Amino acid sequence: MNSDIYTEKHILIVDDDQEIRELLDEYLTKAGYKIQLAADGIEMKQRMLEHEFDLILLDIMLPGDDGFTLCQYVRKTSNVPIMMLTAVSDETDQIIGLEIGADDYVAKPFSPRQLIARIKALLRRTQVIETPHVIPQVFHFSHWLLQVRTHILINSITNEQIELQGKDFTLLMLFLKHPNEVLDRDTISQKLKGRDALPMERSIDVQISRLRNRLGDNGKNPKLIKTMRGDGYILTTDVSYES
Repeated sequence: MNSDIYTEKHILIVDDDQEIRELLDEYLTKAGYKIQLAADGIEMKQRMLEHEFDLILLDIMLPGDDGFTLCQYVRKTSNVPIMMLTAVSDETDQIIGLEIGADDYVAKPFSPRQLIARIKALLRRTQVIETPHVIPQVFHFSHWLLQVRTHILINSITNEQIELQGKDFTLLMLFLKHPNEVLDRDTISQKLKGRDALPMERSIDVQISRLRNRLGDNGKNPKLIKTMRGDGYILTTDVSYES
């Protein structure tokens, strides 16, 4: 299989099932990825001390700390993409994972081809985010200031500081680059997931709600990020920036 810019990446697989670890190791290695394995949270933390990773495949059901706890642990210090592996297609698990900072999820059993496609899509999104184009370093909007390099959001009235992680930062940046412009669900989903939105998918609504909470815009009538019924969402404020 030919490699591309999304292979030759370093992936950490965290799963307590030895057979699954070995199968994923074999298949992803053949696809051109460099792989490290961990059976639980203790081994995961050790691998993260020893290596830098481009993506973590993290099982939810683990001995000791579960995948949700470990996802929160990673998000305290890193924005490395996290794809959760869940044994059941449980919407609650999926929503919890997204809310605490996971970037995507795959329900078991999954086909190797499906997993590769999802990994490439996730790496493609993070590749775009990390591309070293000249971009503003500070955005000003409403009573907020966003420091791009540190992902710190500052309330200019109260001086409260919030560290945005994962998709919260990605979604806010999307709105800041398109102020006063309606963004449809497909546009948002392409940015967050690398694909169009599914008809009944709730994860976009969950992510919008999460960002509104960060901005204190979570009342019955949001003022900053408004819902345009049937069309999408819009950031209704002017934006300025510093290079």
